[in-house]
Amino acid sequence: MNMDLADGMRAAMRLVQAQKLMDATRVIQSILSGTEESEPPTQQAATGRAIEGPTIDLTAEVIEPDVMTVPEGEANGPSGLSLPPSVAVWGRMGEMVQTQGETTLPRFSFDALTKARPSKTVVIPDGAQFLSRSFACAAGSRDYKLYIPRRLEDSGRALLVMLHGGTQDGDDFAAGTRMNDLAEEHGFIVAYPSQSKAANPSLCWNWFSPDHQKRGAGEPSIIAGITREIVAAYAVDPHLVFVAGLSAGGAMAAVMAATYPDLYAAVGVHSGLPYLSATNLPSAFAAMRGDAGPRGRRSRKSRGVADNFPRRRTIVFHGDADKIVHPSNAGKIVEGSKVGESIERVETCSSTGKPYTRTVIRDQSGVVVVEQWLLHGSGHAWSGGSADGSYTDPHGPDASREMLRFFLEKS
Repeated sequence: MNMDLADGMRAAMRLVQAQKLMDATRVIQSILSGTEESEPPTQQAATGRAIEGPTIDLTAEVIEPDVMTVPEGEANGPSGLSLPPSVAVWGRMGEMVQTQGETTLPRFSFDALTKARPSKTVVIPDGAQFLSRSFACAAGSRDYKLYIPRRLEDSGRALLVMLHGGTQDGDDFAAGTRMNDLAEEHGFIVAYPSQSKAANPSLCWNWFSPDHQKRGAGEPSIIAGITREIVAAYAVDPHLVFVAGLSAGGAMAAVMAATYPDLYAAVGVHSGLPYLSATNLPSAFAAMRGDAGPRGRRSRKSRGVADNFPRRRTIVFHGDADKIVHPSNAGKIVEGSKVGESIERVETCSSTGKPYTRTVIRDQSGVVVVEQWLLHGSGHAWSGGSADGSYTDPHGPDASREMLRFFLEKS
């Protein structure tokens, strides 16, 4: 017999209050899967493998994939666990947690199930710098890492702002994407802003919150401030400033392109979601499942954006086997960015033999305004990345190199 929903939620609530997060998680999973939790939870076997699952902080309405450990064979699909089938259950659980008050409950997050990954030291060549910086403004403060290559271009100096995904930080994202290596090759600067635990316990950018979806406020204001600080300090060409991100970072990159089109010349979104695809936790779940489109288009005036700025050039990567963020989100990003006249579509394989479909959209003048890479058989991971970082697929086409090529070329 399946566990009754109300009884199950009460049981999970008691476990949360006792700070037994592993036990509470197993109870919730049993409710969602329709199976009864008949035995007490145990530690996973050492032979378990890491798969991708949702990370949610219910008190802060946070949502982002994380890494969980399960016995071999229990993964649902090539990328791990599917999203929960019932958004309403999570919404109700969040309400229950919130009614208990911050003083009596810990912040509940699936981070308790995260498989520890040793921190990978980023190797810095002689003469290069990987600086630790901090930026503060009226909207708040964030730390960031700044990579300065040994050789900087004297003119036409570029800056790429890289926004990490949930449970990641700047060092992890730098190691996984190998963007510092490309900076050495091409002489550009890379910035890695880091989300804080205080702002989001799962280290996700708050892309789904209305407080962080508009110009001059919240996290967009902080990220824009970091960008401007670097542009001024290092004489960056204002026409060569770009932003890219993975998962929650990809969604926030889309927010930055929509709210600061005067600051960024182009945007890269990997395994992310379109701007305004969610405004709270339930709609975030729906958007991640691919069940909902944008919740409404705000006028540029309401976002504080002048009318004379066109949509930013956009490159999108997404695995068609992504079980965390549905690949239909990539199509919605393309639809929201498309201003082109001609469409070219090519199916091919990467040098490692992994297939993908690349779609190119050009405007009337022949300039490429949108590129979409649909990665066949790939899950929720940075394509062509290094195993030194989390959420990477070393066997796919090199997303880092292709993004940089797209940013720097205009035809």
